[in-house]
Amino acid sequence: MSDQPLTTGGLRGAVDLTALRHQPPAPASGAPASGAPASGAPAGPPTPAGGGRAEGVPGRSGVVVEGTDATFQEIANASVGVPMLLVLWAAQIPESRDYLDTVVRVAGGYEGRFQVVSIDVERNPTLLRAFQVQSVPMTMGLIQGQPVPMFAGIQPDSALRPVLDEFLALAVQHGVAGRVDVSATEGTTDGTTSADVEPELPPLHQEAYDAIERGDLEAAATAYQQALKQDPADADAELGLAQVGLLQRTDGADLNQARAAAAEHPTDVAAQSLVADLDVLGGHVEDAFLRLIDLVRATSGDEREQARHHLLQLFAVVGSHDERVRKARTALMSALF
Repeated sequence: MSDQPLTTGGLRGAVDLTALRHQPPAPASGAPASGAPASGAPAGPPTPAGGGRAEGVPGRSGVVVEGTDATFQEIANASVGVPMLLVLWAAQIPESRDYLDTVVRVAGGYEGRFQVVSIDVERNPTLLRAFQVQSVPMTMGLIQGQPVPMFAGIQPDSALRPVLDEFLALAVQHGVAGRVDVSATEGTTDGTTSADVEPELPPLHQEAYDAIERGDLEAAATAYQQALKQDPADADAELGLAQVGLLQRTDGADLNQARAAAAEHPTDVAAQSLVADLDVLGGHVEDAFLRLIDLVRATSGDEREQARHHLLQLFAVVGSHDERVRKARTALMSALF
């Protein structure tokens, strides 16, 4: 997933909204907005997103909710448990509204693994400013309250699906693997709707999540292993197990001491692997990959195999769809042969 800022030049279907930004704000219903998107993961459990059914998308109330200036903080809070896909559009640009329908249709095939959030920027000037929208449609992810840049402009299904797969892999990497209920469309007796976010994990995944919450990494690993035994193709369990392994290996490690040991012993597999683990944990993925690829080049025999195996473990943590993993696999092949 790219962390580059969104651009608007040369994008098919992108419509300039500079003039719209200077229009008088539309009256907002409900409580005043809390401001820009959350800058970090909120404390405590996720709060169900408000907004209910998005107009004009019949039969999809569980897949899509309406995001407004007044409800966006609740949506950001809910992204702690369920990945959110924000689609910003404008009623005065019909093709942007049609694109929302396309996204909702594609999302229907993901069985509630993420929530589509429909945001009409004409009616929500605070979000228009917060996301610095220059054109619509604009698509962004939201994981643990953090925006994930994707793209601006209309995208065909063939381009949309690979990006969504990478987005979900990133969400799982950060422990966000809840689902939304897409089975019903009617309101309930307590005043909520089926579009409210209700993260529900498979039993073994929930067991692993609960174990991580209480600090029992061994129990979490066991739960994910059992899930993989039941379904070897369970990609979420594979990613979860890889992430738990990373947490186990780095538990109690001191970064400065680890770097000093690695500098003193440049071909020590254990020392270099620990720094690579800490780099991935700190978000320095490319540095971690390069360190281990260099180690593969500098070693032979069992040591080379240990370095290669550890690098494959980190590939699993980041996710096979990540472009950095693809590039590192190519570099690894070059180092081996």
